[in-house]
Order: sequence, then C-alpha cells, then structure tokens
Amino acid sequence: MADGWDPHGERGSVTAEFAAALPAVLVCLALCVGAIQAGAQQARLLGNAAASARLIARGDAAPAPPDGATRRVASADGLLCVTVTAPSRAGALGALGLIVTARSCVLDDTEG
Repeated sequence: MADGWDPHGERGSVTAEFAAALPAVLVCLALCVGAIQAGAQQARLLGNAAASARLIARGDAAPAPPDGATRRVASADGLLCVTVTAPSRAGALGALGLIVTARSCVLDDTEG
C-alpha cells in the first residue's frame, strides 16, 4: 500500500471491542430484568396490602403476607394503613439489598 495503511493490521480489533463491551451489556440487561421482577413483586405486595387493609378495617381476618414479607398495621385519623415489606427476590437487585414496600390505606370502620 502506498499510503502505509494495512487493512490486515486491524484484524481482531472488532473481537476485542466486543469482548470489552459484552460484560457491560450483560450487567445492564440483568439490572433491567431485575427491575421488572421487582416491579412485579411490588404489585403482588400492593395487592396483599390492599386486601389486608380492607379486611382488617371490616374486622375480618386478613390473608397472610407473602413468604418472606412482613406486615405492619397502623391506624390514625380514621384511616387504617397496612404496609407490606419484603426483600427483593430479583437476583441482581436482591443481592444489592433492595427492599420492596407497598402501602394501602382505607377508612377504618372499626373505630367509633
């Protein structure tokens, strides 16, 4: 080549760049999947909190919280609030210690 550029001198550079970028792409993908799983878990906790709040406010027995979750009931100003908390079960986010929480409040029919 007259200008000193050798097309074969770049051989393997695409493979090296791909190998360097692949771990970052996989970490990003894992965090995205974990966020979706945490959102689904939060929706389940919210459903349990809402059902529990309605039943407790009526004076009925509430369903047990999901496995590994804790439930806290508080009453103030005519409202009964149920908070359900659990560690995230999403692999990457759970390893980071993410806590998922849901809270639901209803009018307290047991007062008065």
